[in-house]
Amino acid sequence: MTYKMIYSIRKIIFATLFNSSLLIILMIGIQNSTKKEKINLIVSETVELPISFIIGMSFISGSILGSIINSNGYLRKNKF
Repeated sequence: MTYKMIYSIRKIIFATLFNSSLLIILMIGIQNSTKKEKINLIVSETVELPISFIIGMSFISGSILGSIINSNGYLRKNKF
């Protein structure tokens, strides 16, 4: 196995563990949340969800997408 493959496997494992721990902390944290809202989707609405859950899930999904997208080529325009 090459170094690049080992690095990508380690990156995926780290992202999975990190986001799973954030999800567990989020579930513990919203136990006493009382303010709830509905999310309007294009075709329907969701059930009433706590606002902290909505914000936390958007953060976690952004973290997952950010760890999946490879930005090495976009950030390094000038290689020295």
